Amino acid sequence: MIESLIGIAVLFGLVALRVPIAFAMIGVGTVGYALLRSWDSAFRLAGNAAFDVPLSFTLSVIPLFILMGNLLTLSGVSDALFSTAHRGLHRLKGGLAMSTVVACGGFSAVCGSSLATAATMSKVAMPTMRKTGYADSLATGSIAAGGTLGILIPPSVVMIIYGLITEADIGKLFIAGIIPGLLGAGFYILAVAVVVRIWPNTAPNEGDVLPVSRSDINGVIAVVSLFMVIMVGIYGGIFTPSEAAAIGAIFSLLIAVARRSLTLAKLLQACIETTRTTAMIFALIIGAEIFSNFINFAGLPDAVLAWVSGMDVTPITVILVIVFIYIILGAVLESLSMILLTVPIFYPLVLSLDFGSAWLAGDMAVTIWFGILVVVVTEISLISPPIGLNVFVLRSVLPDVPITTIFRGVLPFWAADLLRLAVLILLPALSLGLI
Repeated sequence: MIESLIGIAVLFGLVALRVPIAFAMIGVGTVGYALLRSWDSAFRLAGNAAFDVPLSFTLSVIPLFILMGNLLTLSGVSDALFSTAHRGLHRLKGGLAMSTVVACGGFSAVCGSSLATAATMSKVAMPTMRKTGYADSLATGSIAAGGTLGILIPPSVVMIIYGLITEADIGKLFIAGIIPGLLGAGFYILAVAVVVRIWPNTAPNEGDVLPVSRSDINGVIAVVSLFMVIMVGIYGGIFTPSEAAAIGAIFSLLIAVARRSLTLAKLLQACIETTRTTAMIFALIIGAEIFSNFINFAGLPDAVLAWVSGMDVTPITVILVIVFIYIILGAVLESLSMILLTVPIFYPLVLSLDFGSAWLAGDMAVTIWFGILVVVVTEISLISPPIGLNVFVLRSVLPDVPITTIFRGVLPFWAADLLRLAVLILLPALSLGLI
């Protein structure tokens, strides 16, 4: 156990020195495994990981869903979602910010990327909110927070990674994310309503808006249809998640062509961006596999399990401690890296707990419920200072908005996320009711 704790400390030290976390995990995991066993075993482990990950058929779902999201970003359906949502909510105080949250949720449902959702919706919603007279804090806060829905509302790359680590049914994980995702959007809308009630100057009274165009309606229908094809196909056993990703990519390509928004240059751009993102994720998976083998061989998960088993605490207390650790880690680690590092440690511990609940009877139910909690905490990390990747994405797209203004704007949504997390912990049925 001591060796694994030293390895984790060295890993955080390298990250603090700005070494890319994928290479830090590869280096620490390889050296640690070599010192515990042999250099020959360590090099064999690293070589197998580097060879097996890119050639894994299961992991092919990742680049396909990423390509689907990139094609949809270029197709302009984000504008259609925003215009339609605004038409329905414009009479409410703060309706434009609420529309942004709804549009972010809809777009992320078929995009699967929080960062892409935040970047895209900032270009769509921010000019309109500024023109209408919204405060920059509420405008950027609603975009940054709404973008986090991309990792919970399926299809979600983060959920896929969690499913691969825990060998959970990815289709059931997707289904389990629907109610928590809708709950998150509802809590965000409530947060907007509270903000404009306490600080009326942050949002003006909005007048009438133009009717929704036929093109916008077609865009919304296309998004809903794509979402239904993926979810019904996976949950109904018609095709596997990998096949669903391929169908989704083809469907999104057809949407982009039908909306006349795709050129050869844009298609090439989408493919290049997909390749870049996939390479980053695969490097993280390779590093995590090597590092997790090292800490498992060093006995850290078994030691943590033995330590908690010897304590006289309730299972919910253990979950609360784990969630607190995730919130702290989320302030200093990128979300995907955090999941790859921690799930191999915490997952065996959570499976060993007896929750005494009919909803949490069986490993499958516990695995999916814990996965939803992990993803929600990961959402929180995307808007938590000082890392807050969604905040920095907005800062890069909107360089004239101070980062302190954006962080101030996300605080009400951050509080709403904590409230939703507490509800999901206390009511597992919200995560497991549809599966």
